Amino acid sequence: MSVEQARQVADAVLYEGYLLYPYRASATKNQLRWQFGVLMPPGFPEENSSCVTQLLVEPSLHTVLHLRVRFLQVQARTVLVNGVETPSAVVDGTEWTSWDEAVQQEVDAVLRFADLLAGDNTVPFTVDGGVEREQVSTEVCVVRRRWPLSGSIELRADALPGPYGASRLSVTVANVSGWAGSSRDEALRHALIAAHTVMSVSPGRFVSMVDPPEWAKPAVRECRCERTWPVLVGDAATALSSPIILYDYPSIAPESAGELFDGLEIDEILTLRTMALTDEEKREVRATDPRAAAIVDRVDAMPPELLDRLHGAIRSLTPARSVTPVEPSVVVAGVRVAKGSRVRLKPGIRRADAQDMFLAGRSATVQAVLHDIDGDLHLAVAVDDDLDPDYGRFRYFSAEEVEPL
Repeated sequence: MSVEQARQVADAVLYEGYLLYPYRASATKNQLRWQFGVLMPPGFPEENSSCVTQLLVEPSLHTVLHLRVRFLQVQARTVLVNGVETPSAVVDGTEWTSWDEAVQQEVDAVLRFADLLAGDNTVPFTVDGGVEREQVSTEVCVVRRRWPLSGSIELRADALPGPYGASRLSVTVANVSGWAGSSRDEALRHALIAAHTVMSVSPGRFVSMVDPPEWAKPAVRECRCERTWPVLVGDAATALSSPIILYDYPSIAPESAGELFDGLEIDEILTLRTMALTDEEKREVRATDPRAAAIVDRVDAMPPELLDRLHGAIRSLTPARSVTPVEPSVVVAGVRVAKGSRVRLKPGIRRADAQDMFLAGRSATVQAVLHDIDGDLHLAVAVDDDLDPDYGRFRYFSAEEVEPL
């Protein structure tokens, strides 16, 4: 059950970057595909064929590890017209396009933690290839082909010294598929794409790698993670080792209506941009990939109230202090500074805005003495020969960053 609770987040990882707006095969950004969690066959030297995850577990005497490795397998879709490959063809108003789809694959393993402590454990797996033909007309045939994959999962656990009873769990997922070719596109057809691992212990719990307890910090620093990063998902008994770095307990926003393949983008922006596609562009999107077609269909049918939900949400009603004047003036280097006072700017070296270095030595006029929501003091100033103060756009410095004139 814990593994299933993590599926929604894991699915977002699985399809991150699968196809990007404007979701058309002809778009430049969709020409070089699959950047996250790609485990290439060993014969392709430019990219890696394995990933390593190490994390801490607090097991009990009878703990069992449930592990699920998930990835995409490339499925090449080829359009043939009278037996000859072609980029696309139209049959009864429906366009068919040659394109690399993907098939979701999962490999499950269940191991006793006692066996992991006893030594190395290897779980080999294979994924079948196959060819499917769809005759869409007397002249047009669509062929879908998958290439077989082979891989292995290597696991072990090492008990940590000390009174806490924790162990370091090591998981290595490797692609061992055979391959002979020269291009990345060819190698991808023998790759594990967007590979990640969902783990659950029962009974027991994982230790957070993001915010470990004090006793675990030295051991966490010694953990080795290569091309993956483990976080807690759902509860402390479940972990997701992802090729995309996440925080503990990641979640999908409840306002999100469905997959857009770009979890770092704003749903409202992508939805509005998809709505703005022309009919011709939408036709090409639907011909590119069934998952892309589903996005266009969902957006076209989206009711106004659902679109309104994407505009924003309030997660907390905790009142915040407003930014208001605290005092009519403040003493700086023994001089009382207030609205209208003249100062010279001395930006600190730890300021977030690097452009403030260009303001060093400039003179300015104080417009207000303010505090922020944390209670820190700031001077709002109008820099000489800068924006007109009537615009109400000021620059802000601490009292230590100005010199009274």
